[in-house]
Amino acid sequence: MPNDFAGACGPLSGALQFAASVPLASYAATVSAGLPKLGVRAPGATIAPAHDPVERALRFHQPEKLLRHLGPAHDEVVLAALFGLDPAGHRTRLDRFEERNRAVAAALTAVPGADALLAGLPFRPGGHVVAVGESTTADRLSWFEILRHLLPEGVRCTNLAVSGTTTTRALANLPLLALQRPDWVLCMLGANDVQRLDGVPLVAAPETGHTLRALRDLTVRRTGTRWVWLTPTGIDPGRVARYVHFRRAGLDWVAADLDAVADVLLAEPEPTIDTRAAAHGHLEEDGLHLTPTGQQRVAEAVLAALGPLR
Repeated sequence: MPNDFAGACGPLSGALQFAASVPLASYAATVSAGLPKLGVRAPGATIAPAHDPVERALRFHQPEKLLRHLGPAHDEVVLAALFGLDPAGHRTRLDRFEERNRAVAAALTAVPGADALLAGLPFRPGGHVVAVGESTTADRLSWFEILRHLLPEGVRCTNLAVSGTTTTRALANLPLLALQRPDWVLCMLGANDVQRLDGVPLVAAPETGHTLRALRDLTVRRTGTRWVWLTPTGIDPGRVARYVHFRRAGLDWVAADLDAVADVLLAEPEPTIDTRAAAHGHLEEDGLHLTPTGQQRVAEAVLAALGPLR
């Protein structure tokens, strides 16, 4: 989904200037929501106030993923400054996200029948699971960040998702994906392809399907990985239409466009997890991004679907 840090992959000074100009409130997300289904919270967890713009920006953006070309090491002083934080404040907020993910994962393991469900997952120690996607997966509270705490010890998880990614951009980044040597790829793409600019769709569903199939085919050819699709989640059209930052940019999403992408994926021979029902009713005020509870619901749907793939 759209990325406020788009274009921040140039020189670092340019990224800092860009970050300073970005309206951080342009992404509505809150980590203050509880876990109504499971009624759990990490002991001693401190959740930031709702509508904290820095917390929201941190949740959906990892500038280090956009600055890979500068090398593997990223200075936390620089990363913290992009969000107007000192390193200690930056680390505290990141730890808070991780604390919540662990709490959700722990709650899921306590649900009756969870032991059998988790034992049936197809991932084994020594394996490598890689996620490819956009903001729904890049979210620091995403379904994948929950999933990593539910897999057996020794299973490596890598989240390559970047907010704002289109299928074409993901295809261009195929060398990075292939270098991971994944045993499994969980791919959730397509929502940014169907965004409309002044009412005109960016990419038609058949073209999205063509690009996604190329991404799968080339990755499987290079790595022999097993591939799983996830459909884009749905939207709340009313909230999308009212969201001021989308209106200013002339951006819109139409539910039928997302459904068309889902239909393309569901017709593929690989397993496809339909996330729309799980995410329904759990959207942020922008009508597009999932609430933390929505991410939990999608994680539950992923767990239920992965078991039979063993």
